[in-house]
Amino acid sequence: MDEQRARELLHAERARVEKLLGDADSEGRADREAADAHDGASDAGELLTAETTDNAIAANLRDRLAALERAEGRLAAGTFGRSTRSGRPIPDERLEADPAAELTVDEAEEADRFGL
Repeated sequence: MDEQRARELLHAERARVEKLLGDADSEGRADREAADAHDGASDAGELLTAETTDNAIAANLRDRLAALERAEGRLAAGTFGRSTRSGRPIPDERLEADPAAELTVDEAEEADRFGL
């Protein structure tokens, strides 16, 4: 994959994730405020579940941003598009689908299978 296309993909994905994270953080704040103002008329468990869900979503999005930062670092270092484990090329199709991909499909499946 050429460097310009990689930059475009990473930029677009970063913008998408940052927007989702902003939305999740706003929802989380609203849920915390609702829980703090809980007057007994609504289900406290429901409020807690919503807050916990928002926190989990935000944590996943922060992990995604970290993966994008690593990918941007690989792009700057000239190693973008290569497995961080084996150095083998990651196919362009995989990078189009996930520009932060760090492993080939086979390596990712192996990591999932063995919990690596």
